[in-house]
Amino acid sequence: MSEIVDSNSFTLKDYGINELLSKDAMYISWLEVEKAIAKAQGELNIIPVGMAQIIEEKAQYQNIDWEKVNALYLKQGHSFYPFVEVLSSACEEAGKYVHFGITTQNVQQTGELLVSKEINSRFLIIISDILENLAELANKYKETLMPGRTHGRHAVPITFGFKAATWISDILGATQRLKSFHNSGFTSMCGGAVGAYNALGEKGPELNNRVGNILGLTPMDVPARNIHSSILEYINELAMLVNPLNRIAEEVYITSVEEFGELSESFVAGQVGSSTMAQKINPKLSKGIIANSEKLYSIVSSLYYASARPFEADSSTNMLLDDQLHEALGLVKEVLIRAEKLTATLDVNVSKMAENAEITNGLDNTENIMMNLARIIGKANAHKVLYEISTEAERSKSNFRDCILNNEELNKHFKKNELINMLDPKNYIGLSTEIAVSQAKKAKEQSFILKQLYMNE
Repeated sequence: MSEIVDSNSFTLKDYGINELLSKDAMYISWLEVEKAIAKAQGELNIIPVGMAQIIEEKAQYQNIDWEKVNALYLKQGHSFYPFVEVLSSACEEAGKYVHFGITTQNVQQTGELLVSKEINSRFLIIISDILENLAELANKYKETLMPGRTHGRHAVPITFGFKAATWISDILGATQRLKSFHNSGFTSMCGGAVGAYNALGEKGPELNNRVGNILGLTPMDVPARNIHSSILEYINELAMLVNPLNRIAEEVYITSVEEFGELSESFVAGQVGSSTMAQKINPKLSKGIIANSEKLYSIVSSLYYASARPFEADSSTNMLLDDQLHEALGLVKEVLIRAEKLTATLDVNVSKMAENAEITNGLDNTENIMMNLARIIGKANAHKVLYEISTEAERSKSNFRDCILNNEELNKHFKKNELINMLDPKNYIGLSTEIAVSQAKKAKEQSFILKQLYMNE
């Protein structure tokens, strides 16, 4: 298991992904690829049709002596040929046509991308559930006042629904890119020793295309074994997908501390946060999202180095890419199932958010006052007036609200009740509510589309 897990991992719904990450799933994918190759070769008269049909019939998981495969692996020291040898034996008289004119990487890489595509469809289903959860948050808290923050400090007021809307928008963008990759990015390779069809001849390109079509993968234009762009692009897309979920987890992690008190993970009776500090309730889902996301990011750069190895193939590259793709899938699974649970059960402290929006005594509404004043004396002059008021309040530790209400320049242009309204954070949330509602609608629509497309794939 390559992902970082804790006790939560074993209580969360995995959408059947753990089974697809198993060694058995890998073996089954190899069988599917070998069957597709035999079927295509029979259709193209590269091997006798009858022999192809026997291979298709015999190449089933239950027909393979896996103990013998493992024993031969230890004896031969090759990661794949023991499988070919035992499969050939299981196919009896058709065995001489098993793995005909192709090479190890053709089957292994095509098989792993076949499994990856199936796992990716599960990822998209989990995303659909996350989007539904975020839509609920955006709608429910569309008017919930809270401070907006830039550079770690208060900026202007927003609503929590708006914050959820930014999460939705980021995830929708990543989802669209992942959907596009899903439709054409998972490739098949069937070109033989170096990808030049040396053993397959003129029918090689047609075979390469037909194998991809049978498996529902995109045939590589040139099935060269040193072209790894499909795997690199996919892992990049996965990193882009988990990044907004990482951001959600970071915000929950940070704002659950007592000094903020705005968001927190739901508490389950019996949970223990510390072996010595009995009071501890820790953000366990969030920390797992953060840790697995950061581990995924570290994979990406190493793959670029590996894929640049010279010549027509290099086993060190294959070993690393195979391992890192499998690891990436496990890491993303862990991030997604935790994010689904987190977004479904997130506790939002509405009163604390409102309280935090008021702690600066109206300072967060400086821009509001400035823009109203700018309409009278110009933007630059208005900025200067508000800059002097706010910096003086900060230096003297004075109440900003009092400084505004008692400022002579402002009192020339506005009545007291107008200034009081300008200082109220509820009156300066921009289009937070409208954006929350709009993004919630988009999230629900996309969730429905994802379920329709991938639930039964």
